[in-house]
Amino acid sequence: MGEAFPGESELVWEEFHQIVNMTSDELRAVLTAEVSEGPRDLGAQVAEVLHKRKADLTGADTEVMRQVVDFVEDRLEEDPADKDGWRRSLMTVGHDPFR
Repeated sequence: MGEAFPGESELVWEEFHQIVNMTSDELRAVLTAEVSEGPRDLGAQVAEVLHKRKADLTGADTEVMRQVVDFVEDRLEEDPADKDGWRRSLMTVGHDPFR
């Protein structure tokens, strides 16, 4: 993001860090587990974003954060029969709904 962090990106940063409630190490463990379901590529990108300082974020990182916020918010609105699969799907992007 460089020196300035625009208002919309600041909001996405805050939402992302409210929704992502797992550490990058926890996320990587989920992504390497055989039972992991969900968007693994997006999860790997989340792990990378979690290692960055706000000043080092790119436009692509902001898009990843936005995708994660949208993905998690959409899934949280569901009431799935398979709660375990639902939870694992959310955990692949760094959100554990049982925390």
